[in-house]
Amino acid sequence: MATRYHNVTGSTGVTVELLKPGDNVSGIKSILITNIHASAAATVTLFVQTTASGTIENYKILNTVNIPAKVSLLLDEPSVFNFPNHSKGFGFYVTVGGSDTIDVLINT
Repeated sequence: MATRYHNVTGSTGVTVELLKPGDNVSGIKSILITNIHASAAATVTLFVQTTASGTIENYKILNTVNIPAKVSLLLDEPSVFNFPNHSKGFGFYVTVGGSDTIDVLINT
């Protein structure tokens, strides 16, 4: 069963797998990313990635977006999250900066 709630704490460009290929999650309606740090902005990159073709392919949904302290970013256009999440499909990942702390909630 895929985890839809993630606490992410950064360390030099850490990448966290939100959904792995084969989780078979479909119908994502929205994603809420909340910077829970009290005073510092968070730098967030959100992307899908696959290695099904034998090479790494990744496609960015957000690229180094700064989210101010104590602010949430709601992504609520379902067509953006319409990617195959079967075993030969895409995983869903987030990368944050070194001292960033965010929560990611995936709504299906």
